[in-house]
Amino acid sequence: MRNTVFSSLRIGIAVTVIIVLAISAIGYSQTRRAITVGESKGLPFSDGMLVGNTLYIAGQEGTDTNNKLLAGGIGPETQQALENIQNVVKAAGFELKDVVAVTVYLADIHEFGDMNKVYRSVMPDPKPARATVQVAALVNNARIEISAIAVKGK
Repeated sequence: MRNTVFSSLRIGIAVTVIIVLAISAIGYSQTRRAITVGESKGLPFSDGMLVGNTLYIAGQEGTDTNNKLLAGGIGPETQQALENIQNVVKAAGFELKDVVAVTVYLADIHEFGDMNKVYRSVMPDPKPARATVQVAALVNNARIEISAIAVKGK
């Protein structure tokens, strides 16, 4: 009798654990949606990836709609890269104020001050967390590339 009770209890606990895990998995599963701005450039990545309430924005350079770098150096390229980020953010239904983290890749760290002037004027307060690094080279011989993460409040 005692073994039957313990066996029944173990089965009951196992079933309960399985049900709780299944319900938890449903809560953790999040839809994923690719965000593409404008025409596909034929590149093997999306402009952004929306997962739940978080938007991951691919690195954006200071290129126009024809994928040409803006002339004039770091200032215009920074302005355009941030506009490109804003386009991805808007396409996903977010706002620039939802950006919580930014990574800036510079071809020349000596252009940090000029980049920062433009960045400061575009990004809303409170400013997102940010890392800025110098890299050996960027695609298209760009001066800057910026990636970001945005989170939409519930």
